[in-house]
Amino acid sequence: MNQTSFNVTSAPFAAIDNAVARADEAQAIYGTAPGAVRSRLLRGLADALERDAAGLVALADEETSLGTARLNGELARTAFQLRGFAERVESGLAHRQIDDAAVPGAPPAGRPQLTRVLEPLGPVAMFSASNFPFAFSVLGGDTASALAAGCTVIVKPHSGHPELSRRVHALAAAVLREQGLPEGVIDFVDQASREAAVHLVSHPDVSAVAFTGSWQGGVALWRAANARPRPIPFYGELGSINPLVVTPHALAEGVDVPAATLAASITMGSGQFCTSPGLIVVRDDADGERFVEALAQSLSAQKTHAMLTPPMRTGFEHAVAHIAAQPRVHVRLAAPPGSDAAALPPAPRLFETDATSFIANPALREEMFGPAALVVKVRDEASVIDVLAAVEGSLTATLWGADDDTPGNRALAAAAQRIAGRVLFRGVPTGVAVCDAQQHGGPWPASTQPQTTSVGYTAIERFLRPVALQDAPQWVIDANGGIVAV
Repeated sequence: MNQTSFNVTSAPFAAIDNAVARADEAQAIYGTAPGAVRSRLLRGLADALERDAAGLVALADEETSLGTARLNGELARTAFQLRGFAERVESGLAHRQIDDAAVPGAPPAGRPQLTRVLEPLGPVAMFSASNFPFAFSVLGGDTASALAAGCTVIVKPHSGHPELSRRVHALAAAVLREQGLPEGVIDFVDQASREAAVHLVSHPDVSAVAFTGSWQGGVALWRAANARPRPIPFYGELGSINPLVVTPHALAEGVDVPAATLAASITMGSGQFCTSPGLIVVRDDADGERFVEALAQSLSAQKTHAMLTPPMRTGFEHAVAHIAAQPRVHVRLAAPPGSDAAALPPAPRLFETDATSFIANPALREEMFGPAALVVKVRDEASVIDVLAAVEGSLTATLWGADDDTPGNRALAAAAQRIAGRVLFRGVPTGVAVCDAQQHGGPWPASTQPQTTSVGYTAIERFLRPVALQDAPQWVIDANGGIVAV
């Protein structure tokens, strides 16, 4: 499909076509620019966010109700990761080269001279998330990692915070002008329809997609990316129930502290975290029952705030009603009468079932995006393994009390690593550190590319393609400007 025929059929989406054209034109300049240009841009964007922090946070709170404390922290995190990617660019992460000198003779002992270099994929369509208006939005991790890799970005903002997205993009555009870079390095398509999203993903000049959002929306765009004449990488985070296993050892010193810790995690941000623990696995014994009672009590005392959008609140109420209606599900914490009114913050919910029912009923493995969790009572260690296997894929799995080196704990850790991208042995899964060792992505349906991460500095690798240069003249090697690693 050529560019001309594509534009003829896409008149309603001329703004998208124009944005992609600008990004594609800018790619030729930005993709070959020295690392110093990329790092300067990333640092400039961080500085711009911090200079306008007060106004940005106020606007974000007005649109999302997430609170200024949370939003100030998120803006600081966003600036931190922009600078962190700048540091990785400066250290050569995006320009690594592997050199194998020529060896006389025929293969396999002999070989030509080979240098493995990294090539930016090209323009990236970046879909902002609803629940992190800074860290997973216009200048969030996906944009930062793509820019660090040398890719231009076309931002598709989320409808939950449109004015904030426009304001942040305006700041980014000003930084580009100040640094003499083309406006297409960070472009913006302010169209919110599903058809517009599919059009963007299907555009022949888009080379990759980064998406954080719902399973339904993500799968639709993933299919569009793979239905193109030339399929492209689709890095989608689609949802997760994040099992948390409470072993008997974890309750040896009482139930109140772990219950309060877990309740705070479940309701953090009104449960609108992709890593919110939505599945709690506990033994069907006296200590397990005391823990569930304490968890329900702690949840009932938690204060939530309005959800990000009315459709998100409606979706939460439908999801919890769906779980409550399933066979062999017991409601441990219901919503108070009248608390489901859209004008009120969502009330925390807690449900309970048994391992056999959970494994047999796929509906019990659906995400409730909001302040709710499902407790699964299990008889023994083998039942825990069976429950985790039924989860299929998750961003996180948490194992409380698996500190000792025992056959049971080894089996539990192995089961958790099979299904999750991050396995915790202490603490709660809400809160994702930005560092080199982080892995934010898990087996399907948590993400579409479980071998990659959307948080942490190795996220840059998503937008780089390796190329082997054989017997290349030195000027070709030099043009790729990398750090040689043997």
